Amino acid sequence: MGQLVGGIGTSHAPSIAFAYQRSKSANPEWRPLFDAYGPVKKWLEDARPDIAVVFYNDHLTSLFFDRYPTFALGAAEAFPTADEGFGKWPFPDFPGHPEFAWHLAECLVNDEFDMTVCQELALDHGIVSFAPLLWDLPWPVPIVPIAVNVIRYPLPTARRCFALGQAVRRAVESYDAGVRVVVLGTGGLSHQTSAEGFGFVNPDWDENFMTLLEHEPHRLTEYTHRELVALGGSESVEVIMWLCMRGALNPRVRRIHRNYYAPMLTGYGLLALEDAE
Repeated sequence: MGQLVGGIGTSHAPSIAFAYQRSKSANPEWRPLFDAYGPVKKWLEDARPDIAVVFYNDHLTSLFFDRYPTFALGAAEAFPTADEGFGKWPFPDFPGHPEFAWHLAECLVNDEFDMTVCQELALDHGIVSFAPLLWDLPWPVPIVPIAVNVIRYPLPTARRCFALGQAVRRAVESYDAGVRVVVLGTGGLSHQTSAEGFGFVNPDWDENFMTLLEHEPHRLTEYTHRELVALGGSESVEVIMWLCMRGALNPRVRRIHRNYYAPMLTGYGLLALEDAE
């Protein structure tokens, strides 16, 4: 039987990957963000997960508006990095775990989640941007990416995303092999990169969101997309992917680490949790 060792919520942004590539982690404007990942990286080393399930969104690099699935699961031996218009991200391919991915796909479909299964999938900054802050290269842990539609309306509800996380936990615990699995929910927090509200960030809401996610996640499942956008900006609806992660954990959790940093166009959040004893 598989075991879920914990969950991580983390913002993603192409600027994080650019800063990493250009060795800016010690620069004053970036150091608070990069240093915050140290305790979570150490926790991952100690927890020794065999597989990482990553809830993220594709930014029109592998999935496009002509057929954009609500939920898509990657089942491949490896996942290359994507070209987002400035060349392919210069990181090694991410190793996959096809056997576990197909188990997950079957369990989720049987649990009435109609997954699109992708046997080829290039990964963009939705995963690439924060991954080198959590793991040393080459990537030590196989991943199973689950893409969530947070771009093309209609979007899955916050409640549906939380339920997807619960279904992932059931799938992990029904797996024959004794693997250790960590789940990650990515995106957000508050930001808006278009229209009249360009540059909008709401630190008070971001901090409140992380508090509710830790202690009262079911309250967050009641929020509509419109309410989330009003509180955090148009792109902040990505926080529903954090609810996928939180749904995979028990109602009572223990905090490993929490950080918030908002010096730029995005509220960067980081929250690591594990089930309470």
